[in-house]
Amino acid sequence: MALAIAGTFATAPNTVPPQAPVPASEVAAGKVAADKSVPADTAARTIRTLRVEGSQRIEPETVLSYTKLRIGAPYTTETLDQALKDLQASDLFADYSIAGVADGNIVLRVRENPIVNRILIEGSKALKSEKITKEIKLAPRQIFTRTAVRQDIARIIELYRRQGRFAAVIDPKMVTLDQNRVDVVFVVSEGPKSKVRQINILGNAMFSDDQVRAQMATKQARFKRLLSSATTYDQDRLAYDQQKLRQFYLTQGYADFRVTSAVAELTPDKKDFIITYVVEEGKRYKFGDVSVDSQIREFDGKKLAATLPVKKGDWYNAKLVEDSVDSISQTAGLFGYAFSEVNPEFQKDSDTLTMGINFNIAEAKRTYVERVEINGNTQTKDKVVRREIRLAEGDAFNSFQVKRSEDRINSLGYFQDKMTIKQLPGSAPDRVILETNLEEKSSGELQLSAGYSSLESVIASASITQRNFRGMGQELRASASLSSYSKSINLGFTEPYLFDTNVAFGGDVFRRDYSSYNTTGDSDSSTYEQVSTGFQIRAAVPLTEYWSATARYGLSYDQVTLDEDTYYTNGVCDSAIAGQYLCDAVGNRWTSSIGYSLVFDNTNSRVRPTKGSKFSVSQDFAGLGGDTKYIRSTANYTKYMDLGSSFILSAHAEGGYIKGLGQDVRLTDRFYLGDPQMRGFDIRGVGPRVTRTTYDTTTIPATVSSSSTTSQTALGGTTYYQARLELELPMGSGAREMGLRPSIYMDVGAVFGGKTPTLTDTCATANATSVACVAGTRQYTNTAGDLLYLDSSGASTTTNTGTPYTYSLGSYTETYSGNTASPRLSVGIGVNWTSPFGPLRIDLAKALLKASGDDSKLITFNVGGQF
Repeated sequence: MALAIAGTFATAPNTVPPQAPVPASEVAAGKVAADKSVPADTAARTIRTLRVEGSQRIEPETVLSYTKLRIGAPYTTETLDQALKDLQASDLFADYSIAGVADGNIVLRVRENPIVNRILIEGSKALKSEKITKEIKLAPRQIFTRTAVRQDIARIIELYRRQGRFAAVIDPKMVTLDQNRVDVVFVVSEGPKSKVRQINILGNAMFSDDQVRAQMATKQARFKRLLSSATTYDQDRLAYDQQKLRQFYLTQGYADFRVTSAVAELTPDKKDFIITYVVEEGKRYKFGDVSVDSQIREFDGKKLAATLPVKKGDWYNAKLVEDSVDSISQTAGLFGYAFSEVNPEFQKDSDTLTMGINFNIAEAKRTYVERVEINGNTQTKDKVVRREIRLAEGDAFNSFQVKRSEDRINSLGYFQDKMTIKQLPGSAPDRVILETNLEEKSSGELQLSAGYSSLESVIASASITQRNFRGMGQELRASASLSSYSKSINLGFTEPYLFDTNVAFGGDVFRRDYSSYNTTGDSDSSTYEQVSTGFQIRAAVPLTEYWSATARYGLSYDQVTLDEDTYYTNGVCDSAIAGQYLCDAVGNRWTSSIGYSLVFDNTNSRVRPTKGSKFSVSQDFAGLGGDTKYIRSTANYTKYMDLGSSFILSAHAEGGYIKGLGQDVRLTDRFYLGDPQMRGFDIRGVGPRVTRTTYDTTTIPATVSSSSTTSQTALGGTTYYQARLELELPMGSGAREMGLRPSIYMDVGAVFGGKTPTLTDTCATANATSVACVAGTRQYTNTAGDLLYLDSSGASTTTNTGTPYTYSLGSYTETYSGNTASPRLSVGIGVNWTSPFGPLRIDLAKALLKASGDDSKLITFNVGGQF
């Protein structure tokens, strides 16, 4: 038997056909199939016998219970017709008929609905089969009914409509098996996503169609929005957009604005929607008299009204009214009134087109914290959360302290974002309960990453961090990294509340191997290598809610070396080859330093701040023992501003100065600047550097020509400053789901200062017979400084045999540049992308201002993968 259910319900060839006496179509039409010898108007007769044929799983008595037929009861055509309708309504039978009408020996012949063997979903790609299966009601081992199939089809279609696929078609099929079982197959034709082709606005006179459309979450499908999900039709979003339109007009002074109709029409091909809004803008109003009527004695209504953003004569703005209510509520909260009620009363004058407002503050009692409840923390100890809450039981309620507590708890990073503290009525009108409902997230992190950086080529790293060790808020970390120019290992631990006091204590043990390099053309080569091994311990105490002080002590052992085969002569660093500045850096030194920092931080999040500022000033003194002596001072400031509409502006400035105490500042202790601090420049691409230029020895005398090659070695400086202005741009929901976060920025800075290095000109110092410096060679000496010669056997000797023992210098001259405080400036655009193969950062930056010798770079990217 076939039945149309939102499409054709097809049966497999081996489906058992229905029994002939009563076709389902006649039953559905209300007809009764009886013996042909019985006329339709047969008078009432008596049921002599009554039995059921064809039932297998269902007991005959159960079948009879669905009808009103009983032995000895009279029956007519209408009675039998009703019995068939009752069997149909039970949804238990695939076919049913009545025989024996003529002689009163009534036989109910039924064929039971089959049992569902399994449910199959075919053709679903946009939605996973598992998601569809969870929504449908039909399931294996249940009785198959066409009603259930119809309902499940409707559920599946609704799922696809939520995905914006209004052209989806579900074709149900039934495969008959033995033992009266069936497989139900839902064949899905998903169709394309239904886009919003056009949004029409009717009735708008003061604002253009584009201005009105810009306020909506729904966008017209255009090529520039290829990755946006806002172009997909969503019925819920239609209602949201009407609210958005009303909010927009109410902020522009149109207090009588309303949307009279909003109609979404599906195109005949079911691929697109056309949405039409009909609006009535009404007249534009200004604010009239603004007053505050307070029943709380501490509040002076006139003074409070003067502080509100609502001002008489300004255009009416519903958002400013809401802000005024919030401002009054926050002010009341600061004075301890947790449940103060602020009711704005409007006096609209249609003649003068003004809207007067009176903010009525109802009488309230000063509120005290009855108790603080911590819920939802299964791993984190209560005290870890409670110590971040700035109010305790018995304290006077303060809304500012509640907000500050929310920010501090969210900054821990142990819980899901945007946790809020609820304010619930206590046991008395002047009591409030602060309820903190937490949802913990994983605080441990194991990361293995590999990737490529335009700065350091191949990069590999591994780290394990537990930011909430033992649920006590302690941080335990270990990391290791390896790249073409560096490798390091670090172990650290931090206890934020030492012995349950407001003192943080921590330390790190580290080893870092760094290979510096110089740049020749487009290639880099290593120069000196620095191996640092040491530790640092630190302690921090809060001074106020936002200020804290940190003290630290560090001890490290630095080993700076140069490749002897390349840069040494007779076992001594040769300044003619390496440069005096590199030879001076070679050696092993202990650095013992003590320092402090003063830190101010009132940002709303330590993880990803959008509001607030950070400021710190630090000093470190090296010379408490050891071989190195200096004092280093640094300061930095960052301001975050939420501009609305997901625009986040950050401004950052920093600077530093290092002074040697009785000795020059070592090359490895100086400041360096470049990528990634200043995009648009290569790593260490800003500041003092030595440039080597080769001589062209094919000419006499030797000259510097266009064929000469150059190489650069950054020397760093003793002073630096740097600033950055960056604007994070909003993206559509589709791009946000892909993890895209673009920004535009401007970087400015410079590094300078320090002793000018001793420079080398090999032609001026070469031991050659011609001032042309054709040979570009130098004669070897022994440890006593005596010149060496070659004897007849090729061995070195101090006897002048006429054959000097020489080596090639590689003829070059050195210049010193970049040591200037003149600002370097770059502008650019960058994007962070949480890609399927790991985090990716791409920057396209142009250096607009640079000094002689600076090394600029247009594109920088970093990519890695986690597994």
